[in-house]
Amino acid sequence: MASVFEIVTLRSLIAVADRGGFHRAAEALTLSQSAVSQHIRRLEKTLGRPVVERDGRRTRFTADGSLLLDEARRIVAAHDEAVRRLLGEDTDTVVIGSTEHAADQILPRITAAVRAVRPDCRVRYRIDRSARLVEAVDRGTVDLAVYVTEAAATEGTVVGGLPLAWYAAPEWTPPLAPSSLPLVAIEDPCAIRRRALAVLSERDIPASVVCDAGYLAGVLDAARAGLGVALLATVGQRPEGLAERTDLPPTPAIRMSVHARQGADAVMAAHAAGAVRDLLAEAATSIGACGTVA
Repeated sequence: MASVFEIVTLRSLIAVADRGGFHRAAEALTLSQSAVSQHIRRLEKTLGRPVVERDGRRTRFTADGSLLLDEARRIVAAHDEAVRRLLGEDTDTVVIGSTEHAADQILPRITAAVRAVRPDCRVRYRIDRSARLVEAVDRGTVDLAVYVTEAAATEGTVVGGLPLAWYAAPEWTPPLAPSSLPLVAIEDPCAIRRRALAVLSERDIPASVVCDAGYLAGVLDAARAGLGVALLATVGQRPEGLAERTDLPPTPAIRMSVHARQGADAVMAAHAAGAVRDLLAEAATSIGACGTVA
């Protein structure tokens, strides 16, 4: 029999990525941590190569693991949509998509807004890159998505600016001039990566990306390891284990949009957009509205 990837193991892989580790993934899936670990081992056995590896006290995806994660998101999304369409299950399910940036702040707000309109609905989530989220909305597999406007071909409804700030490990020190400033960033295409390089170039600060990461978790790990500085969203709590660098140029907030699928509940979409708009306005106020939206 040919090797297969089981849906349940792929869900565990996605949860590990989205939740930042095995313990949180297990909590989100209401499984034991050992069960999630077993699922990952089964994926590694099927693939024939490691999917995750230890990096000190942290776990990170291997190159093969990142590739498998991309495929897992597509497989699970297609599976769930087929179940919904063919079996008629979860007819009152709302699928919310969000970019990784500030997802821990955005998703609770948008979930509350959706349930205020449809209190009995079941909410599912998809965290992905902006362009993929817009494509999923247009295909009808995601009902509503929040994303970085300039990272997708569809502008959607602009809901405000996501504040950005520079972060590095507390003990990190910048290289002496004229050395290039080391950056860690999500691999291209990434609007925040482009923003970081553009802002530094405008100030004639030489910089180069020394670490590419497939997902935000990898950027955070690399910055905490002292590999360089990262430009990150600043909404709510500062990233754990990192210190803000005020010695680098202030960076304008980056626009965020909401896009709803055709035929989606218009009242629900309006409430969701309003919730994200309020969150971003609060974030701008709390940091003194530093920078204009660009």
